[in-house]
Amino acid sequence: MKVDRICLREIRMTLLTPFQTSFDITQERRIFLLEANVDGVTGWGEPTVGGTPFYSPETIETAWHIIRDFVWPLLRGRELSSAAEVWSLLAAIRGHNMAKAGIETALWDAEAKLRGVPLWKLLGGMREEIPCGVSIGIKKTLDELVAAVEKELAAGYQRIKIKIKPGRETSECERLRDRFPKIRLMVDANSAYRREDFPLLQGLERFYLMMIEQPLDWDDIYSHAELQKQLKTPICLDECIHSLGDARAAIELGACRIINVKLGRVGGHTAARRIHNLCQERSVPVWCGGMLESGIGRAHNIAMSTLPNFTLPGDVSASKRYWAEDIIEPEVTVSPQGTIRPPSGPGIGFEPRRELIERLTVRKEVLS
Repeated sequence: MKVDRICLREIRMTLLTPFQTSFDITQERRIFLLEANVDGVTGWGEPTVGGTPFYSPETIETAWHIIRDFVWPLLRGRELSSAAEVWSLLAAIRGHNMAKAGIETALWDAEAKLRGVPLWKLLGGMREEIPCGVSIGIKKTLDELVAAVEKELAAGYQRIKIKIKPGRETSECERLRDRFPKIRLMVDANSAYRREDFPLLQGLERFYLMMIEQPLDWDDIYSHAELQKQLKTPICLDECIHSLGDARAAIELGACRIINVKLGRVGGHTAARRIHNLCQERSVPVWCGGMLESGIGRAHNIAMSTLPNFTLPGDVSASKRYWAEDIIEPEVTVSPQGTIRPPSGPGIGFEPRRELIERLTVRKEVLS
């Protein structure tokens, strides 16, 4: 495999409804797409950076710079036996996992196309149907939240995740448990709470949550270990896990009982598989988190979610939940039972809609 050129582009897509977390509200999504031309085929990746450094230190500007000025010089003209080599080749670049994942996932897509196999099978996936959950942002009123949950349950989704922040957690959980006593419910704080909030978080135990996701600081594994000792409810770590070493430390310190794997956050498919395998060995379930991806990123999430230890419903949902039009065809759909079947075609198995992508593009740079 030899990468002849890559194309970086930024597109803008507008969400059907604003998505609010503890740190931000998103309506228009700046999306970074990467095309890699490899031995005559095109692989697609999506560095899942945002326009702000509020979830991750990386942004679309930093990722563009790192790929153009550091990643591409390391890969230009190099012969690769497989996409799995990319992770070690980029090891000299510290951090910038989302930038690395953009090129790495594109090369996995290209390799699968060259081999004529679906990406999920090349990765070692086994699940021919993956369970799906949804992530619901913070709503203005409890009635609006209940209506959103009712809509997603009617669509078949198997797990409901709601975003929370201080002052917007207890009444939300109480209302949902009263209305939906048996649903699989979890909460995601995106690092909104502090050590002095331990009693408040302990108070959420009465709502029988599947998990509390990333309640404390984004880089504080130790305090999560302290909190997990005081909770029966599993803690799930998201922002804290950037590497295999982070995952090992979190498991061995008892900081969590579940891990959310995001391709961008950990650096691509190679790193994600290593974290998956470690968690499987330690009997720690994993699931796939979402980053408001376009269909390109969503396709990679589907492929990753077929690995055997992705036993919990992830944030891999239908295109129509987010976009009036997605940039792939066919669009991602979810069955009435709340599942997605991975595609049978080679590579990511979805065809990028080039005409629509060009129309949405606000900047583009070709590197060769």
